[in-house]
Amino acid sequence: MIPANFTYHKASSVQDAIALSQKLGEEAKYMSGGHSLLPMMKLRFATPEHIIDISKIDGLSYIKEEGEILRIGALTTQSEMEYNTLLRRDYPIFMDAIKLTADPSVRNAGTIGGNIAHGDAANDQPALMLAMRATIIAEGTEGQKVIPIDDFFHGFYMTALEPSDVLVEIQLPKKKKGSGGAYHKVERKVGDYATAGVAVHVVLDDSGICQEIGIGLTNVSAAPMRLDRGEAVLKGKKITDDLIAQVGTIASEDSEPTSDLRGSEAYKRSILNTITQRMIRLAIERAQH
Repeated sequence: MIPANFTYHKASSVQDAIALSQKLGEEAKYMSGGHSLLPMMKLRFATPEHIIDISKIDGLSYIKEEGEILRIGALTTQSEMEYNTLLRRDYPIFMDAIKLTADPSVRNAGTIGGNIAHGDAANDQPALMLAMRATIIAEGTEGQKVIPIDDFFHGFYMTALEPSDVLVEIQLPKKKKGSGGAYHKVERKVGDYATAGVAVHVVLDDSGICQEIGIGLTNVSAAPMRLDRGEAVLKGKKITDDLIAQVGTIASEDSEPTSDLRGSEAYKRSILNTITQRMIRLAIERAQH
């Protein structure tokens, strides 16, 4: 389908984007890469009267470590992340997710900020953000906002961002000794949205005890979901096969999938059990090397 008519605006800075949003009102939407918003517009699920293009704002595309923080600019594209030496070497969980995200043409334009800000439980990056305990930095009419990831996703396509807020940066804990992460999703075909997906990030001490654990789930609830009960089972313990199996069962029980063209509810719960166990094992393997 063809999107409904809209008026296009190009923002030259974050403050320009905020001012345009304030002027145009709630019928205005930001767009960076467009690969989350435009499909919804084509299906008439979203019909904004105004599009504010923020994709050319300078200074919002970067990947760097500063102190104990990994900082990623919101306009960094999936392709820029895919070929970044630092991420490839120290944060392979991103490579896991990006290679399963759509196709190269989409990754060349789609940004990490847009992927997260859209609040879509079917997008891949939100689960990673939950697993790695990200902090979201936004700019709005009252200045900068610092939003812990557990306070960010509110529901079906709902986030903590106000209509005029611009997501400008994602902050993640810097890689630690004994840390490892992994992500996988089951999909009907290459580049499809997830039938179900799981991101796991773990930090082990020298004796193999789990000091930190994060588990994020993709497309099995109305909003991106943290597997709280599963994390509680593993934290502070030496992770065994029995505990991993227990967390897989918890993932199948605590998720909220619905039957659709990608599979039945029972099927999604079953594969979620399996990939949760596999990603925990892979995250541990990476943490030990």
